[in-house]
Amino acid sequence: MAAPKILCDTAGMSEKDWLAARMHGPLGDIPYTVGGSDVATIFGLSPWMTPLELWKIKKGQMKPAPKPNGGQLEMGHLLEPIAAHWYAKKTGHTVMDDTNLYQHADHPYALANFDRRFIDPMGEPGILECKSCTYHKAADWANDAIPLHYELQLRFYMAVADVELGAFSAIWGNNPDIDIAIPEITRDRVKEDMIFERLEEWVWSLEHDKPPTMADVAPRVAMESLARIYGASQKALPTLEFSTKYEPALRKIALLQGKIADCNKEIKQYEKEVEAHSVRIAEIMQA
Repeated sequence: MAAPKILCDTAGMSEKDWLAARMHGPLGDIPYTVGGSDVATIFGLSPWMTPLELWKIKKGQMKPAPKPNGGQLEMGHLLEPIAAHWYAKKTGHTVMDDTNLYQHADHPYALANFDRRFIDPMGEPGILECKSCTYHKAADWANDAIPLHYELQLRFYMAVADVELGAFSAIWGNNPDIDIAIPEITRDRVKEDMIFERLEEWVWSLEHDKPPTMADVAPRVAMESLARIYGASQKALPTLEFSTKYEPALRKIALLQGKIADCNKEIKQYEKEVEAHSVRIAEIMQA
């Protein structure tokens, strides 16, 4: 393994130019690329996109869908320096900005931008990823846990940068004593080989026009992705009749949808009871 190639400095780039550089390199000479945020999608583990949708985007057959949570993404970007600050303060590591776009030394399709770099007190370099989330996602980071889709991203970055250390600074509130997680990982060549073996297969599928399937993709993500790829259903369209071989699956879907509706009604009732009991407890405490 060797140090990565620096393709360009992205500081001051427009978003359009930055996205174009990530898609085909700054010179436009890389047919297909993989970035850190693509890795979990390629493994079918992204909460936001399916492999098929990403494949069509990489092939130029569709454009990325507008982000429904643009404000949240902007907030996450604004919070990166805060997450980096508290990581440095809590660990004693030196944290540095890095705006370069890197290319893997052995896999030219693998490109990476890093949130930050760091150097530990022993002089060992590492990659720092800064994340932010809401309180209801804080449990995903409990006890040094790392969401798998983020771990794949960081291990990809460590491979591109050719470093042995990686870390996250994930924040979700305004109390740096309890509202932050700073798990660290070390390089694992077995996992890294597994990642790049899958990425090689992915690039081959692009080169040979072999789109991926929806197998092993979470149903909700798959349905949302199919709507983006093929368009949402329209009532004015003619009714589509399925052959009898699909009847058991369709009946099962209808049955499960009914059960989900019943469960949602029951949950709402429980929420009302919890609220009523909470009000009563508050009244007793004030008496």
